[in-house]
Amino acid sequence: MPTNSSASRLTIPDLVDKVVLITGASTGIGAALARGFCAQRAQVAINFHSSEAAAQDLARELEAAGGRVLTVQADVADPLACEKLVETTAKHFGRIDGLINNAGLMLGRVNSLEASDEHFQRVMDLNARSVLSMTRAAAPWLARQGGFVINTTSIAARNGGANGAVLYAAAKGFVSTLTRGQAKELIGKKIRVNGVAPGVIATPFHERYTSPQQLEAQRQTIPLGRVGTPEECVGAYLFLASAALSAYVVGQIIEVNGGQLMP
Repeated sequence: MPTNSSASRLTIPDLVDKVVLITGASTGIGAALARGFCAQRAQVAINFHSSEAAAQDLARELEAAGGRVLTVQADVADPLACEKLVETTAKHFGRIDGLINNAGLMLGRVNSLEASDEHFQRVMDLNARSVLSMTRAAAPWLARQGGFVINTTSIAARNGGANGAVLYAAAKGFVSTLTRGQAKELIGKKIRVNGVAPGVIATPFHERYTSPQQLEAQRQTIPLGRVGTPEECVGAYLFLASAALSAYVVGQIIEVNGGQLMP
């Protein structure tokens, strides 16, 4: 199984010195993205909510390798916190060139008809409203020189989720639709909006919410025969971030799922 992303070792000249804000970047796909963009010599703001130790460890690792990073605590489920997160990032680096809306969690496997209103609201605030709030806050900065937004959606946005993941899937469906709609709204400001939809990826997400039996059942539906790694997602984000590689790619969602879903 691959342990490092070959994509993160390539040289993409137009990502050098770009300021990229990544939400939910202390672990999993977000941490892999922070490493991948730092490898391109971009400047990276690492947002975390509660995983401060992991975020600081990641920052030290990247700084030791010559990376330029900033760690910022914020609960992106809170619109006011999103505004402060963007403001802190812009004040530190002087600009923002790219936003990756990556933060998201299932918050427990609960049947959709059995979920409390409070649970529903928490799932939607974290996985759906946060994307709108972050993009709203960052758009004025991105528009100054033209930039990009990449939203992390999910294979669940297409298959509806299962085993207590329906509300999470519905929230990710919102993200996918918002991605396409805001791509139309923001392209006039020279902001390209796209998305990446990971499939079953070995991250703390599944360690928290998926039993070994459930994970094995999912693995058996993947033509590649295994779950993916966070590093294997990085190339799609680097491609979408680089105007040199993807200037004519707008409103698209790249599926990264080992063939589990072929839309």
